[in-house]
Amino acid sequence: MGTGLVKFGRDTARDVKLVARGWRWGRRPQVPRTAEPYVVPKETSVFPTKWARTPAAIAVRDLIQKGPLNAVLNFEVSPQVSGLDSLLKLDGPAIIVANHSSHLDTPLLLLSLPDAIRRRTAFAAAADYFFDTWWRAAGSAIVFNTFPIERRGGKMSSTPGDLLADGWNVVVFPEGTRSPDGWVQRFRMGAAYLAVEHDVPIIPVGIKGSFAAMPRGRGWPIPGRPAVHVRYGDPLRPAAGESARDFAPRIAAAVSALLDEESTTWYEARRRAAIGASPEQSGPDAARWRRVWESTRPMKSTDNRRRAWK
Repeated sequence: MGTGLVKFGRDTARDVKLVARGWRWGRRPQVPRTAEPYVVPKETSVFPTKWARTPAAIAVRDLIQKGPLNAVLNFEVSPQVSGLDSLLKLDGPAIIVANHSSHLDTPLLLLSLPDAIRRRTAFAAAADYFFDTWWRAAGSAIVFNTFPIERRGGKMSSTPGDLLADGWNVVVFPEGTRSPDGWVQRFRMGAAYLAVEHDVPIIPVGIKGSFAAMPRGRGWPIPGRPAVHVRYGDPLRPAAGESARDFAPRIAAAVSALLDEESTTWYEARRRAAIGASPEQSGPDAARWRRVWESTRPMKSTDNRRRAWK
């Protein structure tokens, strides 16, 4: 009798897991698009997020971020941050630009910022992923202060410009999506366009170790509190008459230089950056398994200016 009950319990648990994997949690289809019948696209409405920047929402978000979110993140990974003195050079709103390889990047950036800046920072999030259901949209808006952008239509949302004009900082991941192997992908020009159009500085950020801690496809960080490093760089401003097309490579080079510092030393990386010889962070020309293996090598902290997470 006892053995039969145990077997029944195991079979039931297995069936529940199978059903959960196949359940359609969002509105995204479960079959390839090529197998779906063609239908005329419906006119989509933009999920409103202005309410998430009201004083009441800011207070609730502050409690969530500094309380359970910070506790969970600090319990699961070992984050360290450096270069925060670069933020002292700001005298107004800025666009924060970082490489993107994990869902950890958003909370890592938010919780590494000084409180005064963090409370006035909003995140650009993919409309087709974070805003495809009301509960995901509302949750990300209240916890991370996200606003939707359309990454497939080639259109630039008016929201980032409105936020910058109102004194908010805006975080943009120029790659558009998470890296599949931990290496930096091609930067799009959205952040550069915003900086040129609204005359605001760019704060480059290099994030190292987040892919190894929680790669694409995982719903939770790996065990063992892996190290994750967040490094801020000095503000970049577009030169007089500089176009977004010319400014974008400078942004990408600044992020690459910060990642180079994590791989070597501050002095060596600064010397290479000064002569424009910072190595590209696009990874080796090799099979995917080798690229993943290279991007997940253990990191060693040799920078005494780095501080541990608070």
